[in-house]
Amino acid sequence: MDSRSVLLFLAVTAFTVKGPNQRRLYTDLMTSYNPLVRPVSNDSQTLTVKLGLSLMQIMDVDEKNQVLTTNIWLQLFWDDNYLQWNPSDYPGVTNVRFPDHLIWKPDILLYNSADERFDATFRTNILVEPSGSCSYIPPGIFKSTCRIDVRWFPFDVQRCELKFGSWTYGGWSLDLKMLEADVTGYIPNGEWDLVEVIGRKNNRSYECCEEPYPDVTYTLVMRRRTLYYGLNLLIPCVLISTLALLVFLLPADSGEKISMGITVLLSLTVFMLLVAEIMPATSDSVPLIAQYFATTMVIVGLSVIATVLVLQYHHHDPDGGKMPKWTRVILLNWCAWFLRMKRPGEERVQSACHDKATRSSMTSVEHGAGASGPHPANGNVLYVGLRGLESIPDSALLCARLAGRAGEEEMLLPAGQGSSVGSVEPELAKILEEVRYIARRFRDQDEDKSVCSEWKFAAAVIDRLCLMAFSLFTILCSIGMLMSAPNFIEAISKDFFT
Repeated sequence: MDSRSVLLFLAVTAFTVKGPNQRRLYTDLMTSYNPLVRPVSNDSQTLTVKLGLSLMQIMDVDEKNQVLTTNIWLQLFWDDNYLQWNPSDYPGVTNVRFPDHLIWKPDILLYNSADERFDATFRTNILVEPSGSCSYIPPGIFKSTCRIDVRWFPFDVQRCELKFGSWTYGGWSLDLKMLEADVTGYIPNGEWDLVEVIGRKNNRSYECCEEPYPDVTYTLVMRRRTLYYGLNLLIPCVLISTLALLVFLLPADSGEKISMGITVLLSLTVFMLLVAEIMPATSDSVPLIAQYFATTMVIVGLSVIATVLVLQYHHHDPDGGKMPKWTRVILLNWCAWFLRMKRPGEERVQSACHDKATRSSMTSVEHGAGASGPHPANGNVLYVGLRGLESIPDSALLCARLAGRAGEEEMLLPAGQGSSVGSVEPELAKILEEVRYIARRFRDQDEDKSVCSEWKFAAAVIDRLCLMAFSLFTILCSIGMLMSAPNFIEAISKDFFT
């Protein structure tokens, strides 16, 4: 007989021998066994149960209902004095397995369970060694209550507790010994990073009873991964708040300033509603991202109010009154100087006024010197007055007319005669009246145009001032609020750059 046949014979013999030995062992152990009796040799003796867990997966963190769902294998170890045997009396039997309802097992439950059945463990067999050592490792999908602190959302770190303990036994009858949590088989979660699992044993004493009540509490420390929320909430919010600043760059005549501000405000409202759907309805703390959205909405709302003021200044009716002195001093002088803004055509007006003054002085010198020129035969200066207005630029028209307003009556009178209009011929008097009317209309139009230009320039100053102020406030608010999160730098470095 070769060696292979010998090994096969020994295996078959062991199997045939092990079968009757197991049946005999089960019969001997269960003959007088009572699953209701605590398995200790002395009733005053405390039974020690070793408690541990293997965390397999963090399945879900429900912020709105504040429920943590995990896949956990419990680990329970204890010694049963009524389940001991001598291995030599039962050859080939190294261990046996009992259903959990046939022998005594500790009533360890999850105190903060949120499951409908409360106990979500799957009933498995209990492995018993010849020394009476029992091993019970039931798997389960545990739903536990967890207070979710969303103050720093989405840069938050959550600490969820799993509190295990006996439901009916006190510390004098059943004592718990904590085992370290096993995370070697942990499957990473797409939304949460497992930082650590901290375990501690607690002994609670109550006024009703003298004996302590032990429990083992495991704390799961989880950090939220911010890549998803950063791409879908934070970056769009920053971009939308930046678009709000572009309202101050739109020309007031485009007619789109108000509509753009309202559109940006509605977009932020939609994003804020998305955040409110996943956040718990609590007033204990306001999420960081909700604070950021609310602040941005306030900024956009103020920008809309500022835009209304800008449009009111830009389209101000000249018949509504001139600009108040304090407004002119603050906006047209101080703010315009601070923002390095100049009125449109200001340089051309100054140069035109300077040229007009120079031309007037040269004309007076020529008249004083008796310079020859085309003069009417009757000495009428109507032609001279119109000739003086031929070469005045449009931008300097108001300056020239205001400068010559004091001597207007003298310029429109006949040269070389008295100031009496009665000596002028009737036709010429009518012409002079028409010229005065035309000059007065031009002067009124120029004054209205000057008033409108002042209000429009004030609107442009407000636009530029609001652009700088809101840009600075938006940048400081974004940096200040986001950097206030405790683990902002860590979250950005791990999620966005890895």
